[in-house]
Amino acid sequence: MPFPLRPGNANGFYVAILGGIGLLALLGVMLYSMGNPSSTTPSPAADGDAGSSQQNGDLLLYCAAGIRPPVEQIAADYEREYGVKVQLMYGGSNSLLSQIEIAKVGDLYLAADQSYIELAQKKGLVRESLPLAVMKPVIMVKKGNPKKIQTVDDLLRDDVRTALGNPDQAAIGKTTRTLLLKSGHWKKLEKHVTQTGVFKPTVPEVANDVKLGVADAAVVWDTTLALYPDCEAVSVPEFDLGVANIAVGVLSNTPRSAAALRFARYMAASDKGQKVFQEKGYSMLKGDPWVETPELTFFCGSVNRRAVEGVIKAFEEREGVRINTVYNGCGILTGTMKTIHDQNQTGGFPDVYMACDRYYLDSVEDWFQEDVDISDTSVVIAVPKGNPGNIQSLQDLTKPGLKIAMGQPEQCTIGAITRQLLEAHNVYDEVMENVVTQTATSALLVPTVTTRSVDAALAYATDTLPEASKIDTIFIESNAAKAVQPFAIARSSEQKQLARRFYAAIAAARDPFESAGFHFRIPAGKLESPSTTP
Repeated sequence: MPFPLRPGNANGFYVAILGGIGLLALLGVMLYSMGNPSSTTPSPAADGDAGSSQQNGDLLLYCAAGIRPPVEQIAADYEREYGVKVQLMYGGSNSLLSQIEIAKVGDLYLAADQSYIELAQKKGLVRESLPLAVMKPVIMVKKGNPKKIQTVDDLLRDDVRTALGNPDQAAIGKTTRTLLLKSGHWKKLEKHVTQTGVFKPTVPEVANDVKLGVADAAVVWDTTLALYPDCEAVSVPEFDLGVANIAVGVLSNTPRSAAALRFARYMAASDKGQKVFQEKGYSMLKGDPWVETPELTFFCGSVNRRAVEGVIKAFEEREGVRINTVYNGCGILTGTMKTIHDQNQTGGFPDVYMACDRYYLDSVEDWFQEDVDISDTSVVIAVPKGNPGNIQSLQDLTKPGLKIAMGQPEQCTIGAITRQLLEAHNVYDEVMENVVTQTATSALLVPTVTTRSVDAALAYATDTLPEASKIDTIFIESNAAKAVQPFAIARSSEQKQLARRFYAAIAAARDPFESAGFHFRIPAGKLESPSTTP
């Protein structure tokens, strides 16, 4: 429901002005989408002008008006360092979101509150989100506080004229309404401001009313005060829980995803954009250090290979980054981790690890942050097509004279799980008498059956699918015949934000995993974070 504007002779005029601004902005975006050649360099004069071209690789960033000072400087720094211009289009966070939804052009969207980015993601307009900084609301008054405003109740006095952000257009307005609804002040203040004050679409317009004496008080972000030396902030307990997480999102339909993500990473980098935010009075978040082309080292259990190869390639292309993937048995991978750790080697330890089963992740869990189960698969008996040995169960593997292949328990997860499975069914020693080969990875088991080197192999069900024309699969009714594949981020990784976006790509890859025969465990539309630890 639209937010009610205060009645009076300025109401119609106000609506007309807003409508005109929205129409001009939309026309600008439309011209931009048509490739208007009248390119302009981002500058204060270019505010709201999205009619500029990006024929030379310029980026278009929709930016919450209240975040203008740091973003302008960061964009200027980036252009100076890399020669890439960033067109800045300002407005209220919600107004900009509406423009993005209608125009469907541009590259990035910076909102004054994470909730708008999440809404844009639900609408399919934003794909990646990078946290930038935090801020909180305060009451802004003239230096010296001439009206002696100390509480939210003071804003209800007849001698106090207040300016607020419009909750349907600006993040500060939405946050103010949410917080004061909880404290029980909102209904009275909404009525009072409608009758005596004013609602504005952006934070700068709200703050300017206090600066110009049009209003006695306003609710703004604490960081806004840095631009108004003649004003001061009044903190009230009702706003203490109103921390806003500023984030930049990369639009889903940007034709320049790698370039857009590169600038987004620059904005979020601890030694680049976040330093500027800090200089402007914002509270910093833990960001990745700036690297022009960052790399992730990915240790990946062999069973996951067919599911993740396409995901890795698509992620590298969209992000413009490099994933150095090492596929192997998890015993070998975790052994390598221990060697790197014990010898205090400076490089080589993985940023992310996706195990074939929790068995091996548990052995190195102290070096990783919280993890998420991505998928699972079953351990099965693979036999040559036609099942000439008539093998139907684990007990059948104990028949004298059979030749069996299994994984090496110390080198790969399938070997460890197989041992646990056989022990759980009290046939381990008897089956081991028939084992003629033990492989270092799960990937080597099925070939022993297709080449008829063995009569049976204990393998992952997912590994048998590509060879279905050559082998038969015997499923085992046992809870012990299940392997769960977790994904985890290393505590030592310098690129945790990038690693979390890589996790998001994995967690969204239901089709590749199911096509490879896995049962996918991430619920549709739900993205569980592997960790919020910095």
